Amino acid sequence: MSKKRDVVTLIIGFVGIMVGVLCTRFLNMAMMGLPVEVRMFTFIAAYWVIAIAPVILAIVNKEKPADFGFTKEKIGLQILIGIGLGLLMSAVLTLFPHLLGLGEYVNNGKGYTYLWQYAWEFIYCILGVGLVEEFAFRGFIYRRFKNLFGKDFLAVICSSVLFGLFHIFGGNLIQIVITGLIGALFCFFKLKIRNCSTLSLIIAHGVYDAMITVWAGVFLG
Repeated sequence: MSKKRDVVTLIIGFVGIMVGVLCTRFLNMAMMGLPVEVRMFTFIAAYWVIAIAPVILAIVNKEKPADFGFTKEKIGLQILIGIGLGLLMSAVLTLFPHLLGLGEYVNNGKGYTYLWQYAWEFIYCILGVGLVEEFAFRGFIYRRFKNLFGKDFLAVICSSVLFGLFHIFGGNLIQIVITGLIGALFCFFKLKIRNCSTLSLIIAHGVYDAMITVWAGVFLG
């Protein structure tokens, strides 16, 4: 694929992702009147809207899952690595602040009270948030920058900056910067840890996000 085509694909893909964010927010608000059992599944489907543009572009460019960091080798190990990394990130970035009395700064405000809600949070964070964001940023967008620059270092920086900007509609400047740094951390995991695949990152991302709610329930509930 030529660099010009990579640039065009990158621009269209990222614009599509950002439009998808707005569509997802609109769909979630529109579905608030539905029964909770229905919303549990429609919220995941709504989040997948964010990945529509990258998926279409990948199909048009005849790219395969392996091009975005997916592999069939040692899937069990990939999953274990993902769980381990997610729990490690949770301990350092969420549990530790709670122990220091800074829990309000790492609370997402969901305030769950039932066990099924916490179980649902893991499903949503892995199959919705983790799957979409890792494919989109550590897969699709990272690949575009790697093709353009030929260096992982620049691909990490650029994809992480866009990952931070991806959260512009739901956070302040500090949150955007922190999110960008977390995106760089995910890239580091994938590059430096053997058998850490995009699947591993999906699980790590989902576990980390879901554990934010768990720790908030433990310390602030």
